[in-house]
Amino acid sequence: MNQREFFDAAAATWDDLETAETRGRLAEIVAGLGIAPGAAVLDVGCGTGILFPLLQAAAGNQGRIMALDISREMLRRAQAKGYAVALVQADAQRPPPARAVFDWIICNAVLPHFSDKRAALAELGCRLAQGGTLVVCHGNSREFINNIHREVGGVVAEDRVPDPALMAQMLRDAGLRPLSILDGADRYVASARSESKLTRG
Repeated sequence: MNQREFFDAAAATWDDLETAETRGRLAEIVAGLGIAPGAAVLDVGCGTGILFPLLQAAAGNQGRIMALDISREMLRRAQAKGYAVALVQADAQRPPPARAVFDWIICNAVLPHFSDKRAALAELGCRLAQGGTLVVCHGNSREFINNIHREVGGVVAEDRVPDPALMAQMLRDAGLRPLSILDGADRYVASARSESKLTRG
């Protein structure tokens, strides 16, 4: 079983895995980002769309939200929720065309599953507008997520959330400037800014 097959199979019960506490923490994380109305946002590894209402509320009616996931079944369930989000089935290492440039790129609960984290972060960084921000987040602690993956086993057994030092280095390797990395008891949030001179196409 590869990762696409794993997440296709998991899609039916994916929403059930999110507790009220985790949803609350994700709401706090998104609210704390300061996404401005009208922002262009890319939700990477969107799953069944848990962030959609939060991103839509932050970006407002003038905002533009695109979401990608490797799993067709995750996207089918996300689409059924009816949010105004453009959905793309794609691997984060081969994200939408470079002319699609974003103010924010959010990687929620997905970075551990990238086969080549550095390559994926570099590709995503190229999709940020100048001054745009990439965010890697989890609504649970790094230790919790890593332990869950070990317990589940199979194709996700070795998928890990990086420690802060490694995360900062990977962001720098991707050409981004790390802003903050919170390796907390109940959440993990890393952010980095693009200072390249990209303009939205």
